[in-house]
Amino acid sequence: MANQQDPPSHGINDLTKQAQVVVVMVPLPAQGHLNQLLQLSRLILSHNIPVHYVGATTHNRQAKQRVHGWDPNAAANIHFHDIEIPPFHCPPPDPKAKIKFPSHLQPVFNASSQLTEPVSMLLRALSCKARKVIVIHDSLMGTVIEEARFLSNAESYTFHSVSAFAISLYEWELEGKLIEENELFPRDTPSLEGCFTDEFADFVDCHYNKYQKFNTGCVYNTCKLVESAYLDFLEKETIKEGIKHWALGPFNPVTIPERSESSKKQHFCLEWLDKQAKNTVIYVSFGTTTTFDDEQIKELAIGLRESKKKFIWVLRDGDKGDVFNGEERRAELPKGYENSVDGIGLVVRDWAPQLEILAHPATGGFMSHCGWNSCMESISMGVPIAAWPMHSDQPRNTVLITEVLKIGIVVKDWARRDEIVTSKIVGSAVNRLMASTEGDEMRKRAAEMGESVRGSVAEGGVSRMEMESFIAHITR
Repeated sequence: MANQQDPPSHGINDLTKQAQVVVVMVPLPAQGHLNQLLQLSRLILSHNIPVHYVGATTHNRQAKQRVHGWDPNAAANIHFHDIEIPPFHCPPPDPKAKIKFPSHLQPVFNASSQLTEPVSMLLRALSCKARKVIVIHDSLMGTVIEEARFLSNAESYTFHSVSAFAISLYEWELEGKLIEENELFPRDTPSLEGCFTDEFADFVDCHYNKYQKFNTGCVYNTCKLVESAYLDFLEKETIKEGIKHWALGPFNPVTIPERSESSKKQHFCLEWLDKQAKNTVIYVSFGTTTTFDDEQIKELAIGLRESKKKFIWVLRDGDKGDVFNGEERRAELPKGYENSVDGIGLVVRDWAPQLEILAHPATGGFMSHCGWNSCMESISMGVPIAAWPMHSDQPRNTVLITEVLKIGIVVKDWARRDEIVTSKIVGSAVNRLMASTEGDEMRKRAAEMGESVRGSVAEGGVSRMEMESFIAHITR
């Protein structure tokens, strides 16, 4: 199976000397955003283009420490700019919050403005040495890279960390159009009510809406085989402005290197998976920004046990703004729970190697919050999804996965988002995905889509050609 090319082994200094074009990555300081732009850095570096990755020291450390699915030594050729910023408020997540958006991260989002001057200095310095400076910035970091518009040899490209489906809906609504059933959007696509806090909506308005007009183009972690209709829609929407759109995904590796006896000890959950039959395990994880309260944890725990299906459940609180700052809450499980599921289920309390888990033959389903990073990893590994959206773009990604692509089922109905998902609903969803004809058909569709997406990065594949087109464009 084809994989994206690994970055070359020569040093960044050698690259800089010969560089006519350099790329600067500016991610939003949240795991799903940090990870996607680090993965894209690896891919661009494989074309012998120097990459500078800019962030606060703690967030660059986080991005590097959580690399999975590829050799972290490959990141040695990425030039990390670790910027010290003033201390910021770092509260824990609130499991009782009515809106599940991780509002406890707002202080770190606000603190990202402290990167503006260091990023400006870097861009000015690079512009004196390179023929062209290409800035690829998270869509919510528009103010931080504002200096790029004043440099004659700089171009900025927005990276959208969400699906083209979600961006298409956003653009549709900005024009004052209603969501009604048509060839693009199912009728029951939810509004954004309950998806964000008011403070974050203001943050989006300040950092996204006001800076889009200064961009040369947009980059997505998606594949034309998955979202061609929405990419075509976005192209037509911005044709007058001359903004180009590139679907460069999947950013994640599509094959996992074979584990050798000499390699460092693998994660215990992978050893457990090695003992399970094909497609018998459901992987349960709700990303890095989700925090359940004790009642919901109990219902999920009982539902998984009563489903009588094998499972790996990653149970941890959502990240704080600084993941290295203090202890995190240890969620309580029903008394004796882990012993009661011994041999059937595995509860993982720390960071789990998600990509390797999804790529494992024993994994036959993924109960997920439907964050786009997780969706793309699951799609590329051919694993169907049991969707449990929590906030942001996730309710709309759920529609894409379940109604448009038809590679998943709904666990939590967004219209009933304020209600507890009972153990009965959890158990029923697990059995529907893992032990029904409907689930088998979804698994078959997901596997076929995964094979196509993995093939898209091979020579002559649509994503490979898209990446080559992007590289040709930025080096023109």
